[in-house]
Amino acid sequence: MSETNRSFPGRFLRGIGKFLNGIRILVLNLVFFFLLFLVAGLFLSEHHISVDDGIALVIDPQGQIVEQYAGEPVERAIQKAMGNEEPQARMRDLLLSIDSAAGDDRIKALVIDTDRMQGAGLSQLQELAGAIGRFKKSGKPVYAYGDFFEQGQYYLAAQADHVEMHPEGLLFLEGLSRYRTYMKDGLDKLAVDVHLFRVGKYKSAAEPYIRNDMSEPAKQANLAWMGDLWDSYVEGVAEARKMDPVLVRDYIDRYGERLASADDDSGRAAVEAGLVDRLSNRDEFRKELVDLVGEDEDSHSFRQIDFKDYASAVRTARINTSADKVAVIVAEGAIVGGKQPPGTIGSESTAELIRDARFDKNVKAVVFRVDSGGGSAFASEVIRRELELTRAAGKPVVVSMSSVAASGGYWISMTSDRIYAEPTTITGSIGVFGMFLNFPRTLDKIGVHVDGVGTTDLAGAFNPGRPLDPKVGDIVQRLVEKTYDDFVHRVAENRGLKPERVKEIAQGRVWSGKAAHELGLVDQLGGLDEAVAGAAELAGVKQYSVDYVEKELSPFERWLVESTTGAVAWTGVDIGSRMQGLSWLTRVARTLSLFTGPDADPHGIYSYCFCRVPAD
Repeated sequence: MSETNRSFPGRFLRGIGKFLNGIRILVLNLVFFFLLFLVAGLFLSEHHISVDDGIALVIDPQGQIVEQYAGEPVERAIQKAMGNEEPQARMRDLLLSIDSAAGDDRIKALVIDTDRMQGAGLSQLQELAGAIGRFKKSGKPVYAYGDFFEQGQYYLAAQADHVEMHPEGLLFLEGLSRYRTYMKDGLDKLAVDVHLFRVGKYKSAAEPYIRNDMSEPAKQANLAWMGDLWDSYVEGVAEARKMDPVLVRDYIDRYGERLASADDDSGRAAVEAGLVDRLSNRDEFRKELVDLVGEDEDSHSFRQIDFKDYASAVRTARINTSADKVAVIVAEGAIVGGKQPPGTIGSESTAELIRDARFDKNVKAVVFRVDSGGGSAFASEVIRRELELTRAAGKPVVVSMSSVAASGGYWISMTSDRIYAEPTTITGSIGVFGMFLNFPRTLDKIGVHVDGVGTTDLAGAFNPGRPLDPKVGDIVQRLVEKTYDDFVHRVAENRGLKPERVKEIAQGRVWSGKAAHELGLVDQLGGLDEAVAGAAELAGVKQYSVDYVEKELSPFERWLVESTTGAVAWTGVDIGSRMQGLSWLTRVARTLSLFTGPDADPHGIYSYCFCRVPAD
């Protein structure tokens, strides 16, 4: 029968069959090529990274500087293959590469490029500055170049011997600020009832829901710790540039005048202020480095190696015969319940890492690297208990505070043999709050009502469509106060302070690391290297390796990560469009999930501090 003689339904069904068969073949081909892509990457990922003689090490952090990559390794690998990887730079890679290069005769110079650095805590920048200072003692030159310099970018660049900027560039310093959006009037107009239960005069995390402006205690506390951080920033820049701190402040305070005197040339204004040594185009800067280390024939730029590749080569070359280890466990992000991916602190997942270190006979001490504004009080206590058990097992526990270790971040830090913090670490905020929003008046405005019965007075008490019973509110307040009391007494017990003294310095108040050290909340000022050395000292070991304890990948996951990475390196192209960071909406959603998601605090009680202020 010819096609023209077939009935319409027959031709239609035959067409549908061809279409579906085509889809099936397409899907199978896509799967086949994807697997081929991964297999190719697997073989190509085994390439050896060579470090040539007489080259420059390039420090060019992209995205946010973090303690650990956020997200599951396999998910990151797939996102990288699709070109959607969120750019991040690990502190451990930056520090390892700079410190190793100081004594490596193959590295002739250090080059700092901050154009793609999106953010970092001031304490992290200070640790990097310390590493650069150690590198400079080797006598090798340090160069920095930027098209533009924001505040955090400039702090890193200022550590160089030679700072250069594009002639059309801008060096913009503004100081630190803390402004939040206050919603009381808006919530009143929507007839939303906010019930806030908190302990601590300065515990201001949830103030935006109950006020239209920042409270005076919050202003006082914020200005105090930001003042400490800003003083440290100015002094750090001035010391690196060998100038009076007054001149750095003057650059900001009189920027309009300086710009006018430079005929509105922002680059010239930065040079005249002594913050930049020279204005140069990128080709001029490249030639300057070519004259120093030679030209790469392939790229026609100066001979160089990126810090990630160099750190990888250093790790591969290092052979430590010592069986003794100092374990480093990173706790970065919000503290919530359950098993969480890197970049979030999970009560189960982080506790599991601590147990792994505790039961590893080769681990002689644990360094707990904390970068967190807190979260669930219950999850914080689960983690703190695991550290307490580790100490009881005879293994010293040392905490190294990164940019932030406040509220729950301090809760998980206090049970340790020693706490290290940078002068600019944000810590303290020993306080607790619980919050509940309900909407009966909002529903009433649109003619919707909630009614029913329960077997007890507490049944349905937290239905957001019902008014909150004052008796229930009293119960929640009592639970919050009990949690705060437990917090205070645990701090007192672990820090060797009287509870009355802890209450004086608690109240939810945020402190700089410098102030916290003076108050006894921190033992010593220093970074991760000092914390590792301190842990080894407490354990009585002299020869040891530093081992980062992280979730162990299955053989298939390891294969997938390595092969995908190799495949991307081989093709040299991105599949899809690159995301330059999470949208603000995603960040807000992540924060809200802390309080409302499935891993939220079972009691609805939080020790959290919205206090992270990056250097830029």
